[in-house]
Amino acid sequence: MNRPILQVALDLLELKRAVEIAGEAIEGGANWIEAGTPLIKSEGMNAIRELKKKYKGHKILADMKTIDTGAVEVEMAAKSGADVVIILALSDDDTIAEAIRAARKYGCEVMVDLINVPEPVKRAQEVEELGVDYLNVHVGIDQQMKGLDPLEVLGDVVKNASIPVAAAGGLDAERAAACVAMGASIVIVGSNIVKSRNVTESARKIREAIDRASEKAEIRMERKTLDEEIRRLLMEVSTPNVSDAMHRARAMNGVYPLVRGKKVVGKAVTVSTMDGDWAKTVEAINVAGEGDVLVIKCSGDTAAVWGELATRSCLNRKIAGVIIDGAVRDVDDIRDLGYPVFARKEVPNAGEPKGFGEINVKIICGGIEVNPGDWIIADDNGVMVIPKRRAYEIARRALEVKKSEDRIRGEIEEKGRTLADVVELYKWEKVQ
Repeated sequence: MNRPILQVALDLLELKRAVEIAGEAIEGGANWIEAGTPLIKSEGMNAIRELKKKYKGHKILADMKTIDTGAVEVEMAAKSGADVVIILALSDDDTIAEAIRAARKYGCEVMVDLINVPEPVKRAQEVEELGVDYLNVHVGIDQQMKGLDPLEVLGDVVKNASIPVAAAGGLDAERAAACVAMGASIVIVGSNIVKSRNVTESARKIREAIDRASEKAEIRMERKTLDEEIRRLLMEVSTPNVSDAMHRARAMNGVYPLVRGKKVVGKAVTVSTMDGDWAKTVEAINVAGEGDVLVIKCSGDTAAVWGELATRSCLNRKIAGVIIDGAVRDVDDIRDLGYPVFARKEVPNAGEPKGFGEINVKIICGGIEVNPGDWIIADDNGVMVIPKRRAYEIARRALEVKKSEDRIRGEIEEKGRTLADVVELYKWEKVQ
C-alpha cells in the first residue's frame, strides 16, 4: 500500500492565519493543503493563489462544493492555482461532466464529495464512471454533531471503487488510522489539526498513526455508550463553551457555587418543593443514580431545603452535585466536604419535612426549564442546562468552541498578538 496522504482542511475565515497554520501542518507531515469552503467564501480565489505561492511543492485543493456551473468554477479555481477542485456528488451528471472537461483543459483534477448523498456507494460508482479522479466519503460538521460517522460507509465505497478514496469528518489520530486500515488513500483532517494549539504536533500524531496503519491492520476502537460519550465531552469543556455552542444561551439566574473550583456534569433528577420543605429533596437522593445531578426548585428562599447531612448522603450515593434554586444551610460543613452545591441563598434555619412537591417533573430553575434527564454542566461561571435530545450535539459543538479558543489563546500568548488582530475584528464589523 502506498503511503497514505494527509490532507489538511483550512476551514478558517482569515487568510493570514490559514497560510500560517498550513505551514505548521506541513512541518508536522501534511501532504495536501485544502482551502476550505469558509476560507474561499471569505477570501475568494486569492486564498488559493496565496497558498499556491507559499507552498508550491504541495498539492493545493479548492473545496468549491460546486453543485452548478461546474466548468466555470473549476476553471476559476484551476487558474488560481488549485491542483484539485472539490465538487458535490449531489450535482447533476452534466455539471460533473463539464467540471471534468474543464479540469482536463486547465490541468487540474476533480474530487467528488459524497456529503449528504442518500446512497453513497451507488453514487460513487456513477461519478467514477463519469471520470472523476477522487472520491471523498465525508460527514459534514453539522452531521458530526449528531453522531454520524464516515466509517459507517467508507468500507463499502472503497470495495466498489477503483480510484483513490478520501475520508473526512471529525477524524483524530485513531479514527484516521481506522480509515486507512479500511482502505482510504487520503485522510482529510480539519479542526483536530487547525484548531490545535500546537498544529505541528497534532499533524505529526496523525501522520504517525496513519503511517502505521495498513489495509490488513485491525484497528480496535473503544465504543462508549452515548451517555458515556456525552459525559466525557462535557468534562472537557466549560459552561462558557456550552453557552457559545448554544448561541449564547443563558445560565441559571442567581444560582452560584458554594464551593469554588468544582465542576458538575450529569443528568438531571428534578425536584419541585415548597420553601423550607426538605422532604422531597432528601427522598430524591434515593431516586438519583451514580453521576446524576439533583436540580431543586423551591417556592422561596427563606428556609433551607438542604444541608450537611443531605450532602453526606449524596457522597455515599456518588451523586455528581446539587443545584438549588432556593436556600441552603451548613455552608461551612459543605465547604469542608468539598462537595459541589450551587444555591441561590445561604441561611441558618431549616424548614419542616412536610412532603409537598414532586420528583422528576418539569421545573423552572433559575429561570431555565429543566426536564428529567436533561444534562447539567456547572462550574464557577454558573449552571447551564442542555436539553437531553440535543446533548451529544451541543457537547460536540462546545468542544469545537474550546478548540478554537485554544488556538487563539496560543496565538495571543506565544506570538504577542491581540484578540482583535487574531480574529481580524474590524474586517467583520457590520457594514453601515
